Amino acid sequence: MPILATALLQGLKDHGARELFGIPGDFVLAFFKAIEESGILPCFTLSHEPAVGFAADATARYRSGLGVAVVTFGAGAFNLVNAIAGAYAERSPVVVIAGAPGASERASGLFLHHQARSIDTQLAVFKEITCDQAILTDPATAPQEIARVLRSAREHSLPVYIELPRDMVAVSVEPVPVLPRRGADPDALGECADEIIAKLAAASSPVLVVDVEIRRYGIEADVATLARRLGVPVVTTFMGRGLLGGAPDVVRGTYLGSAGDPAIAHLVEEADALLLLGVIVCDTNFAISEKSFDWRHTVLAIGRTVRVGHHVYPDIPIEDLVAALLARTEGQVPSTLRPPESAAAYPRGLVADGQPIEPSDIATAINDLFDRHGPLAMTSDIGDCLFTAMEIENTALAAPGYYAGMGFGVPAGIGVAVGLGDRPLILVGDGAFQMTGWELGNCRRYGADPIVVLFNNRSWEMLRAFQPESLFNDLDDWNFAAIAPMLGGHGERVTTRRELVEALEAAIARRGRFSLIEVMLPRGRTSDTLARFVSAFKSARARALSHDPEKLADFSDKIMR
Repeated sequence: MPILATALLQGLKDHGARELFGIPGDFVLAFFKAIEESGILPCFTLSHEPAVGFAADATARYRSGLGVAVVTFGAGAFNLVNAIAGAYAERSPVVVIAGAPGASERASGLFLHHQARSIDTQLAVFKEITCDQAILTDPATAPQEIARVLRSAREHSLPVYIELPRDMVAVSVEPVPVLPRRGADPDALGECADEIIAKLAAASSPVLVVDVEIRRYGIEADVATLARRLGVPVVTTFMGRGLLGGAPDVVRGTYLGSAGDPAIAHLVEEADALLLLGVIVCDTNFAISEKSFDWRHTVLAIGRTVRVGHHVYPDIPIEDLVAALLARTEGQVPSTLRPPESAAAYPRGLVADGQPIEPSDIATAINDLFDRHGPLAMTSDIGDCLFTAMEIENTALAAPGYYAGMGFGVPAGIGVAVGLGDRPLILVGDGAFQMTGWELGNCRRYGADPIVVLFNNRSWEMLRAFQPESLFNDLDDWNFAAIAPMLGGHGERVTTRRELVEALEAAIARRGRFSLIEVMLPRGRTSDTLARFVSAFKSARARALSHDPEKLADFSDKIMR
């Protein structure tokens, strides 16, 4: 029989995990030894636990499978909390494996190092941000416990938590089984699909809106086929930006309410039937909509629940729903879907002159770069870098668009580079780079060579956009480009559009080490998209306040009413 450590590792692999990210510590040292000696899954260590979580999250998002983060008890696990909270909010299946004290240590009566309030505080915290948990204290039940939790992660596309006491690492156990997938009840699924088809058929201007779950469950190609058969235009949410990048005939654009393309806003807000597939109904996606949803004409499928008007169908996996809709449209002649005539093209043709760089110039330069060399997978941090990404041609993108936690971009890009073998383009602001940008120092030992575009306005610029009078928004100039060689990469600071274009072209040609392009931007200037978003958000908030001051506190929930 295998020992528990190798059974767990093999179970992870059998459930679709392809690598681990982690940081060792004394309560998890024996497990790290087993990881190294077994060779079942490669393990990439980073420098701080938040980066471990972000990297695991990004691989889960890109692979439509499990990401894995391994940390020690207390000090390590608590450092991971924010990253896993973001993964939970944005429905990313990250498996947390946390070391823990053994049985004799628990019974000693002593307070243990890394312990907070109690031995079980760590579990209590992670219960709030994971959908299932297992504490591996019994060799007889551990394999089934692991299997149950890993199935939960895959079925719900949410993080899970496995606690591994250090005295359990080497105990003998049975192998971890792969439990059968739990599908929808056929009768309920059929009734649900028929009702949706009827609702769409009765509509004169239906629209399909897609968000993160169609990537999480690997059904983008099926959704594109469904849209063609139905002849229904498709838009992504802000969070779903980058979805269906391989189906440009299907995607009209990204819905940003009054901050986005007016043609896209009109398409969504005037639709007489909305089919929301995998859509997180949150403020960053819909708070600046001019209209609230009319639930009588809306279908929402997320979290294994489908809401058709006021009818609710529980336990309907989204992949089963899409398969049922495809079965009901079998034989329909695919429609040719065309973008609206007024849709704005993504900017191209940056003039490589000596003019200072504006944030939207970066998007134009990247579009030009992708036209010359092909698109790169992208990761982005929160802030104006993400709003600038909305001006880049629709391509694969991972970003914390809803949870909006800073520090995601760089470690997520490293995760994509080492886990998937892709060369990513990372967009990050100087505030977020101060948090996790130093993880680039790990690229050299893993042979990763991402291209990093650092928006440096020496400012928390997105906060300034909402509250420009505050001096705390000002940051110092850290000259990140000068530090890059010490981290094993190449750094270049650019101040003109010509320098930006040349630096991007040189970075594409440079292989074997990361390239950091530090783009110097003036304080107080934002991308065109962020400027529109801030203006629209303030207007929407003012409207809510003018109608009823008590509604302002619940502003982000207005679309659910």
